[in-house]
Amino acid sequence: MSEFPGRGKVAVVKTSPASILEDVHKVMRLGEFERALPRDTTTGLKINISWQTWYPACSSAPWQIEGAILALQDAGYTDLVGVHNDTVVVDTAVGEINNRHRFVTDKHGIPCIYLYEENFEWFEYKPSTPLLVLDKVYPDGVFIPKALVGLNMIQLPTVKTHVFTTITGAMKNAFGGLLHRNRHWTHAVIHDTLVDLLMIPAGNPSGFVCPHGWHFRGRRSRATRHALASERHSSGLGGSGCHRFSICSAPGV
Repeated sequence: MSEFPGRGKVAVVKTSPASILEDVHKVMRLGEFERALPRDTTTGLKINISWQTWYPACSSAPWQIEGAILALQDAGYTDLVGVHNDTVVVDTAVGEINNRHRFVTDKHGIPCIYLYEENFEWFEYKPSTPLLVLDKVYPDGVFIPKALVGLNMIQLPTVKTHVFTTITGAMKNAFGGLLHRNRHWTHAVIHDTLVDLLMIPAGNPSGFVCPHGWHFRGRRSRATRHALASERHSSGLGGSGCHRFSICSAPGV
């Protein structure tokens, strides 16, 4: 396969409940996370809460978050922070408790930032090349959180079907952190939106059980037991370099 700028590496590991923490560490090493993430930079863990009620493979899994934290700490990454956004249908404060996210971050002493709180500044992102749709969806400007500028970013979504995007992963999770609360306006043009977001750095999904179906209540869950990891470096947020890494599992691998 030909090489091209920004081409990432994907690692895949078969896992089990007994070995999941070690396997997250293993798949991150195979994906060369240390090459992707500078140690002297704060590393954000973008935690996904798709629903404040616990449901299999709906939101970031606690073992997914813990496996990433342990792997990072073992490799000498000491400046870690959890990153949360909210949605028009989810109460993040309730969701991080019900999904055991808060239990894991508290256990390892990881502080969290909540991008929807009033003390966080959002600034206008002005791309160097024309956007496909975001400038039309947000005619008053595309605003992104200043707190994410210059961070390493590990995206922690699950792999699942989605009524608008067909399947979700790292870029769909980045969508939640980079765009403000009215990001649901982009659903009608979601595929072009995700292409636009590739211009703005972010990145890290996971899925041990993968649900498929049109909605949480109508989904069936499938145990896939594969952990995936990938890395990518890109330039973006405010002109600074952004380093991102993904951890994920998926059906049919």
